[in-house]
Formats: sequence, structure tokens, C-alpha cells
Amino acid sequence: MIEKVVFINRCAKVVKGGRRFSFAALAVVGDGKGKLGIGYGKANEVPDAIKKSTAHAHKHMVTVKLKGDTIPHDVLGEYDGGKVLLRPATTGTGLIAGGGVRAVLEAAGVKNVLTKSMGSNNHIAVVHATLNGLLQLRLKDDVTALRAKPTNA
Repeated sequence: MIEKVVFINRCAKVVKGGRRFSFAALAVVGDGKGKLGIGYGKANEVPDAIKKSTAHAHKHMVTVKLKGDTIPHDVLGEYDGGKVLLRPATTGTGLIAGGGVRAVLEAAGVKNVLTKSMGSNNHIAVVHATLNGLLQLRLKDDVTALRAKPTNA
């Protein structure tokens, strides 16, 4: 399993004695063969937050459709303010992505793809938008199977 911590956020609560800090971690987990999950965990210590987020990601694994080491077609994933454009690329192009998008695609096992992150720069929005885009992917066989079915009209 590929486990990547995308972002750790420090949050401060002001109390009588000063500031009390807590931490939130965003993690991505995948098997590199099309299964991946995203997790978010909060705790008073960084290692605990990371543990919680990876456990959450393991619980919420989904399968995405890949075509070899790239994606089958162009897709625009959206989540809240985050928009991520994913475009297939030929072998040898590599993973042209940054930050959260790269983490999600590496965990999924995508090797050649072009991406563009538009809209929000929020890590959670961008990571979920990437997952949303990957879940929209359909293989040629799936589409032809759906179209070939006769309708009962």
C-alpha cells in the first residue's frame, strides 16, 4: 500500500493559559493498481492525526478505471471550489501534476497524465476534485456494453 500525507494543518484555540494547538492531517492511500482512498483525521498530536487519517482512507477505498498506466479519456473533476482537469498522456510523459493531485494519482497507479488544477487551492478541495474526476472515468468496453443493451419500449 502506498500511503502519502498530503497536508498537515495546525489549528490554535486560545484558552486562559495561552494557545492550545491541535492538528489535522489529510492522507491518501492506494495500491498502485486502481484502488485508492482519501482520509482526514484530527488529533492533539501530529502522529495521531496521521494515524487517524490513514485509517479513514483505508476504510473508504474506491476503485477507479485505468487504461494501462494512464487514464481512458479527458475529465474535469469538481468538489466545492476545487476543479481538476485530467488528460491522458502517451508513455514517457510522466506524471505532470503538483501537490495533492500528484499524491492521489501516484496512489492510484497512474504514471502518464497531464493535469491542471483550477479554482480553489485548498488541499482538501483539490484532492477530492481529483478523486471525483477519477470516479467519472469509463472504459470503452463499459460504454459499448451499456449501448448494446436493447431497450424495452
